[in-house]
Amino acid sequence: MVKSFNSLFGKSNKGVGIELAPERVNVVQLRKQRQGLKLESLTSVEVPEGVITDGQITDTPAMAQLIQQALAESKIKVSRVATGVPGRDSIVRLIPVPAELDDKELREMVLNHEAGLYLPYPREEADVDYQKLGYFVDEDGIEKVQVLLVATRKEVTDTYLSTFEQAGLQVDILEINSFALIRTIREQLRQFSPQEAAVLVDIEFDSTEIAIVINGVPQFSRTVPIGTYQMQMAMARAMSLPTSRDMELLMGMVITPTPIDGGQTGVTDINPGMAALLRVLGELTDELRRSIDFYLNQSENLEVAQIFLAGPGGGLQQLDEFFTQRLSLPTTQIDPIGSLSLQVDEEQYPMAKRSGLGIVLGLGMRGV
Repeated sequence: MVKSFNSLFGKSNKGVGIELAPERVNVVQLRKQRQGLKLESLTSVEVPEGVITDGQITDTPAMAQLIQQALAESKIKVSRVATGVPGRDSIVRLIPVPAELDDKELREMVLNHEAGLYLPYPREEADVDYQKLGYFVDEDGIEKVQVLLVATRKEVTDTYLSTFEQAGLQVDILEINSFALIRTIREQLRQFSPQEAAVLVDIEFDSTEIAIVINGVPQFSRTVPIGTYQMQMAMARAMSLPTSRDMELLMGMVITPTPIDGGQTGVTDINPGMAALLRVLGELTDELRRSIDFYLNQSENLEVAQIFLAGPGGGLQQLDEFFTQRLSLPTTQIDPIGSLSLQVDEEQYPMAKRSGLGIVLGLGMRGV
């Protein structure tokens, strides 16, 4: 029987976060230092093909070994950790409930009645948690409380807990990856007003998580099946190279902002690999535009103030300029190291690699 975790909004006493991604396991340990944070350790271990498929851990013994290997390499001795699950298997909703409910009544209403209304699968197949955000008065003059409802498939939760248990660890914190990312860049998000939305575009290995955030809370999320692997595959085919999970070729490309539209580009010297990459990025941009338009059409007096690029693919050279030009919206590549004012070796953590550290650092922050 898998040990239960505290909750999706629990607390930990150690600043150890572990991120399980399709191509790598990241382990971080943070400690409080005066008014800020100190990076004690940050280690990445490569994940072989087949251990994670479509966001699901499909080989738990292999993943458990990789977690142990990463902890051994980082020289961290710990028994309880924080980790996150991909947004593709999760539901995040803001729901208003009557303010007069006491804590017991609120819990009963949210976890049983309200959760069942929003889940696309049976309530008994979900792990659900919630957090009260604040009070407001609705258009009828009734005081209500805004509640953040978070749910993930029980089979996903159980697989993660089982994997960590096989690695000799207990999961204190299990949250959705986008929450960890928001925590890492929360100071940047605080600059926006309640009428201004920030869009997080987390470009991972085989998918991109899009989250629209207002006041530090995700209002809308969507997973698009385009990631660095699809970019790498398209480039390899165009250049007649063998396919590889290694991102070296991709990270060496400098994105040209000039759009590719059916060959009518005016660019004659573009190489086949870049042309293939731009086509995939064009598809991703179109999906992002659809997501933004869909959300704005549901909302009044709201505008998108900033797009933040995160994840391993978020650090591609000049990708921010490409998105800015395509979407006519200010776009920036996040720097989690800089956001948290962490002291690191600049050569070990160049700017291009930093955007992929947003989730693991946010997980590490849960305990400090």
